[in-house]
Amino acid sequence: MTGKRRLMIMAAGATAAIGVATLVAAQVPDERIPFPADYATEFTMYLEIDRIQNPGQVMRIYANDAALLGPGPDGRLADGAILVGEIYGAKTDAAGNVIISELGRRIRGDIAAIAVMEKEDGWGDLFPADLRNGDWDFAMFSPAGERLDRDLNACRACHAPLQETDHVFSIQHLPTP
Repeated sequence: MTGKRRLMIMAAGATAAIGVATLVAAQVPDERIPFPADYATEFTMYLEIDRIQNPGQVMRIYANDAALLGPGPDGRLADGAILVGEIYGAKTDAAGNVIISELGRRIRGDIAAIAVMEKEDGWGDLFPADLRNGDWDFAMFSPAGERLDRDLNACRACHAPLQETDHVFSIQHLPTP
């Protein structure tokens, strides 16, 4: 086999591998994270913040019991951990500018969406490296609990660099048992 033919075969194989990885990521079952209807009463609200990714939003974050155990010796949350983020629009003035309170914080307006992060063993295996978040995956719901058709790869890409904190922005704020 000539060197040129070998390179062509290797290139075709690499292209096929990329295509399979993209196909696998595209086939991740979006329904595997159900809406946690009881989160407001069964989970613990541990943080309300001005959302750093969006200057016009406020977020309230809840954790289930598995997440409330905090990071283990490996710095990771346990499988079965669920974090729920209520995403609110910040209140604005007549000109559309975000209102900042006397405390220097945005004021929570109407709820816009509910984001869910859930961690289960092996879930990360379905994603290419640049979208892998350990074994976390994401879902987005309306305030009524209906699944929203959103590009969850934006969530995955935003959290992917946070390897030191198990891909969780607020891990330091979780209460310790």
